[in-house]
Amino acid sequence: MQTLILRFSAICGVALGIALAAGAAEKSAPQPRWSGTVTHVSDGDTLWVRPAAGGKPVRIRIDGVDAPEICQIYGPAAKAALAARLSKQTVNVQSLRRDNFGRLLARVTVQPQRKGPADVGEWLVREGHAWSYRYRRDSGPYAKQQALARTARKGLFAAARPEEPREFRKRHGACSDSAAQ
Repeated sequence: MQTLILRFSAICGVALGIALAAGAAEKSAPQPRWSGTVTHVSDGDTLWVRPAAGGKPVRIRIDGVDAPEICQIYGPAAKAALAARLSKQTVNVQSLRRDNFGRLLARVTVQPQRKGPADVGEWLVREGHAWSYRYRRDSGPYAKQQALARTARKGLFAAARPEEPREFRKRHGACSDSAAQ
């Protein structure tokens, strides 16, 4: 009986610790909609944004797209295109959720410019720097832009058979930002 009580107490203690940690993480996380300055681009769909309200930069994966891995053909070009478009720029972030790697998944927008659409995900796919992220039978939020880029043979779609990042990761695993530098 005493062992059962000790186990129950330990489980309650762990649960309380997890709840407190989650609460602390939520307090330090940015609001659902916020703005900030891009401080770094890790690859074709991941960037770091310092909130305008202050604090440390937040790692963001752009929702709805899948760019080539940094060590994949066209990966460095996708990273360079995103960096050229956003480095040191003010962006608006609509936080959606966290992915399996702890990155904030978000819609990222910029002030409308002649360079392209305000929605960065839409721009990435339309210019052939990324795929519209597919899930099961859903062709993704930017399927129309992807079809246009493929027809125009823009960016990565200039290749006869560009390999989707998900297929590349299945065959080779993921690669890190530092692996390509």
